Amino acid sequence: MPLPDPLTRHPIPGWKGTAFLRAIVDHPLIEVGDWSYYDDSRGPEHFVARCVRYHFDFIGDRLIIGRFVAIAQGAQFVMNGANHPMGGFSTYPFGMFGLDGAPDYRTDRSGSRGDMRIGNDVWIGREAVIMPGVTVGDGAIIGTRAQVVKNVPPYAIVAGNPGRVVKLRFSPEVVAELLAVAWWNWGADRISRNIAAITSADIDALRAAV
Repeated sequence: MPLPDPLTRHPIPGWKGTAFLRAIVDHPLIEVGDWSYYDDSRGPEHFVARCVRYHFDFIGDRLIIGRFVAIAQGAQFVMNGANHPMGGFSTYPFGMFGLDGAPDYRTDRSGSRGDMRIGNDVWIGREAVIMPGVTVGDGAIIGTRAQVVKNVPPYAIVAGNPGRVVKLRFSPEVVAELLAVAWWNWGADRISRNIAAITSADIDALRAAV
């Protein structure tokens, strides 16, 4: 059976709580890879409004989501617009109100941490929070309600507040091979032919996939 079209709005028959993000996200500063989805019983079409927070066009930071990312209900991607000025005595955003002498909040980038990047084949648990500028590596798992404040290595499992790496899913040697194989970059037909190898824990089978 082939993979569903990544532009399918509701790819699970009889269930409208899951949507492929490419079918519902239309934002110039959000990039989404094929087959990444958001699941929300309240309606996944509200992903940007409910999950991508403080994402202001004038700041210009991007949310980049790879292929085959699974995002549970209520996950929060906090962008750089949430940051307040920290270089002076007060963190109050006087510039938002146009007050004389305050930094211009539309041009001040001193607190920006850059783009947020979510790798491929990442699983993000319910109500997890990812903070500005964080990169989540390929194959990582972000636990329910984890507060992710720093970069996550590939194939790491992160839990808690603040989020910490509790373990790696596989040995460093296997992780290196998985990153080299990068099955998520294969064509749809090749992925469909090799689902059993991709979902196994047999690196030899994945390496031999054609």
